[in-house]
Amino acid sequence: MSWLPDDFVHPVLVPLPGGGHHLRPIREADTPLDYPAVMGSRERLWTIFGPPWGWPAATMTYEADQADLLRHEKEIAAHQSFNYALFDAVETALLGCVYIDPPQRAGADGEISWWVVDELVGSKVEQALHALVPQWIAADWPFERPRFLGREISWSDWLALPEHPDT
Repeated sequence: MSWLPDDFVHPVLVPLPGGGHHLRPIREADTPLDYPAVMGSRERLWTIFGPPWGWPAATMTYEADQADLLRHEKEIAAHQSFNYALFDAVETALLGCVYIDPPQRAGADGEISWWVVDELVGSKVEQALHALVPQWIAADWPFERPRFLGREISWSDWLALPEHPDT
């Protein structure tokens, strides 16, 4: 059984309120923008995603990031999981990501998390993203019990939950 309906069509462009920024599915070709965004915020990202995912490693190379983005691009095409990159209007800067994944822990039918680069922490762009993601998931995704990791449940509490029966 798939975690999404067979006829589900994922959004391909999601504007943030206030204009000037949008989300779209990440691609391998985004590596030149993704790598500096991730590594420039690596220490903070490790405190969030390190314990559950082991990411981003201090030793992550450009080539490893490129391979990750190719994997994400293929997962998106197959509707296995989704990584949406946050861009400025003309896509000259990657400013964060939103992950929409099948549930790894019991009690949810989708697990959603996101981040922004260090320089946007506390900014209007980050606030707009925080406001947008739950509304977007409710409006455009077929989840009945989405779980917002690091928002409505801490990562440590999430890690303590039993595994989802389908994993």
